[in-house]
Amino acid sequence: MSKSLVIVESPAKAKTIGKYLGSDYTVEASIGHIMDLPKNDIGVELENRTFEPTLIVSPGKEKVVERLKKLASKAERVYLAPDPDREGEAIAAHLAMQLTPVVKDKSKVRRVTFNEITKKAVQEAFSHARDVDENLVDAQQTRRVLDRLVGYQVSPLLWDKVRRGLSAGRVQTVALRLIVEREAEINAFNPVEYWNIDADLEPGGKQMFTARFVGVNGVPSRVANGTDAEGKEQFIANSLPDQEAVDEVVRELKVAKWSVRSVEKKERRNNPKAPYTTSKLQQDAAGRLGFNVRRTMGVAQRLYEGVEIGADGTVGLITYMRTDSTRVSPDAIAEAREYIGKLGKAYLPEKPNTYAGKKQEQAQDAHEAIRPTSVKYTPDSIRKYLSDEQYRLYKLIWQRFVSSQMTPAIFDQTTVDIVAAAKLKYDFRATGSVLKFEGHLKFEEENKRAREAAKAEAAARPADADGDDEDDRRLPELADGEALRLAELHPEQKFTQPPPRYNEASLVKTLEEKGIGRPSTYASIINTIQDRDYVKKIQGKFIPTEIGTVVTKLLVKNFPYIFDTAYTATLEGELDAVEEGHERWTDLLNGFYDYFEKELKVAGKNMEDVKRMEQKTDEVCDKCGSPLILKWGKFGSFYSCSNFTKTKPMTVAAGPWKKDSKAVLKKITKALHYPVIVKAMAEDVTEFSKETHDAKELTAAITEAMALGKKVTAEQFSCDFTKENYAAKPDLSAPGADEAPEEEACDNCGRTMVLRNGPWGPFMSCPGYNDDPPCKTIRKLHQKVQQKPPVQLDEKCPKCGKPLLLRNGQYGEFISCSGYPKCKYIKQELLDVKCPKDGGDIAVRKTKRGDVFYGCVNYPKCDFASNLKLVNQICPKCDSAYVLEVTNDKGTYLVCPNNREALPKRRKKKGAPEEEPTTPLCSYQKKIAGPAKAPALEKPDPEKTRAVVESVA
Repeated sequence: MSKSLVIVESPAKAKTIGKYLGSDYTVEASIGHIMDLPKNDIGVELENRTFEPTLIVSPGKEKVVERLKKLASKAERVYLAPDPDREGEAIAAHLAMQLTPVVKDKSKVRRVTFNEITKKAVQEAFSHARDVDENLVDAQQTRRVLDRLVGYQVSPLLWDKVRRGLSAGRVQTVALRLIVEREAEINAFNPVEYWNIDADLEPGGKQMFTARFVGVNGVPSRVANGTDAEGKEQFIANSLPDQEAVDEVVRELKVAKWSVRSVEKKERRNNPKAPYTTSKLQQDAAGRLGFNVRRTMGVAQRLYEGVEIGADGTVGLITYMRTDSTRVSPDAIAEAREYIGKLGKAYLPEKPNTYAGKKQEQAQDAHEAIRPTSVKYTPDSIRKYLSDEQYRLYKLIWQRFVSSQMTPAIFDQTTVDIVAAAKLKYDFRATGSVLKFEGHLKFEEENKRAREAAKAEAAARPADADGDDEDDRRLPELADGEALRLAELHPEQKFTQPPPRYNEASLVKTLEEKGIGRPSTYASIINTIQDRDYVKKIQGKFIPTEIGTVVTKLLVKNFPYIFDTAYTATLEGELDAVEEGHERWTDLLNGFYDYFEKELKVAGKNMEDVKRMEQKTDEVCDKCGSPLILKWGKFGSFYSCSNFTKTKPMTVAAGPWKKDSKAVLKKITKALHYPVIVKAMAEDVTEFSKETHDAKELTAAITEAMALGKKVTAEQFSCDFTKENYAAKPDLSAPGADEAPEEEACDNCGRTMVLRNGPWGPFMSCPGYNDDPPCKTIRKLHQKVQQKPPVQLDEKCPKCGKPLLLRNGQYGEFISCSGYPKCKYIKQELLDVKCPKDGGDIAVRKTKRGDVFYGCVNYPKCDFASNLKLVNQICPKCDSAYVLEVTNDKGTYLVCPNNREALPKRRKKKGAPEEEPTTPLCSYQKKIAGPAKAPALEKPDPEKTRAVVESVA
């Protein structure tokens, strides 16, 4: 009997589902998307405005599709089970497109979805199989077409005006705009001075406490702090403007009579928070666990798809992790309440807690909130089955869900208003709160750590220590009118701080608040702006690179509507309307393209040409003293001397000069302007060089040069001085610029990415890169981008005597002369062996792929090179001047270069004749070390090797 075929995205998910379905089902993985738009063409029909996409089988997925077709043709039924979101629905539609032609009964190709991978959820999903939801597919297809239109039509503009290889993204550009505008706010920020005054007060025989100055004669004291974005005035509360005002108040306070004006006590309730949505999970994982968004979603993916839990086998531990919804199923709430009831009646509310999430039209509310699939799998009970990062994230999710169904925490809060009576009445206030009942805070990680720290601190105190400060915010018992004694005043000068740079958590929060993107896109948005080199992450904060700032300003200026924050959020709402069937996808695209096409035409004509930018500056050339101009190059802006020219030298022939020197002189001065340099060359050696400033000097110099050299030239004076514009680039030498990279999960299957080496250098890839079927997710690594400034060394150049510099090049660090380009000295690592061909030095060199070899320093005159290290030792058998160091799986050997049997075999060039040995054979070979342990591949630092993510799967 034929089996039913079930298709999911990842092998891990296939393994878990296969266990629940049994032997009547074959579960296969598509390894992500199987169809996409072509890479070499826009792939969208624009002439008739139908916007129909041209879909092709994704490169590298041909074998996967063929295998699935073969299985589908023999299957009784075909179930499409990708993730329950728009992207998953699109994958299901593409699978149906490929498989339906080979299935005899088309009605037997069905779609199934489940929010959690548990036996009950999976089996229930198969009992409610349905057709592919075309509205969901249309919404995802519309997003893909929108992104393609922007990317393929705006990017060529950036190539032409800024630099080849740049790209623009519809949503990513808006996210980048937030970061660039925040950086501009920080740079333009003017700090405002303000002062706070705190008073240490002592009631008779009671605990001392601290109160803060808040006003005078009942009028709040505040300092003006500019205006907000809407033009409204802003103020700093409870503060004074300057030291003069503070000194006057302090003088009065020292002689004032202090007393309690009023004491207000009330009970404050702290309500539990809703279970996690995607954005809230990403924010808390960043703040509490230090996980970036990519890592959070990778770990969550693995928890969702299933983890081996002892005798229970593979268990999906959390529900689907891409959601806007705070809704929770009644069964899950009942299970949580049963667990909470065992903690005590005080922790269990009378009715289940419910939470209002986003409006239905804005939320992917077909899903639930992120929660554990079963509360019985407590974090500590399954800790031994989880990795450290899985345990920490699961614990965060588990505690948040359980605490969401608990009672509020209760605090006793006290507010004391105090008056210091002198010439005026100066108002002070003190507040304190004490936790009365922990309620939902029982499972809060931060509170747990705080309680443990407080216990440890209490245990460390001496026995006679004052134990009154059990809570830092506890106030003594006070009564209205009670007299107080001033112990000490603490005036403190402060300055307002600029708005903080975005980190991953705050950027996700802002994107969510502004309605930019959806749960499934937050991670890719943040990854993309980093991978394209538009931002750097230093000490966890996003700093725009120079290229990111330039691109953002150009796009926002020339596409004010398309890259507007509000319009991007509106588009997200329209995509939701397409998903719900309230709007046709073609109508949405027509409306978008009307605006986009107009802005594209205007930008094509008016966009600033940054490539050809030449901006005057106040900087002066270190070589000739001329003004420097700011130009744009391959790696950003740089300073160049205004005296630099590309005008070609003119050759002065002896015949014409002798015949009519005035005509030749006129020709030279017409093409060149003073100063002009006259040179005489003999066999490529400069015999004469002189700078001239007028016709008389030029004539004399040419006449003198004619007598000294065979070739005489007149060339325009040109200063080649340049320097980096470091002020426009992030400081890569700042602490945290070279932080250790975190583990990275494959976007397709969730496995931890590994380092591989290819023909064009190292790259990160999925461990399933060579599997059958393969998962070909890769991340390319590029090096020569914004580099650290060169570091001057104490060592002098042996050629010209100038200091040597430690530089960063395309293939790593190297040491060269600071006099470059006049002095081209590069310090090389030399062996203590002379070249067997010409007696020159042998240097350690590297190929473009990073492979080490040994070559003569006199290259290209001497072409000696060896892949094996030369050792300065005479062969005891044949008197060869050196031996070679050979390492293989058996150990390390010293081998005579004439021992051709022991040397690695060289592959001869195609069609080349056999080489006849020119030296007698020798058998010398000596083992000097055993086999070395294979070195573990180190994950490259993404801050040094700029990342570009490419998912070919």
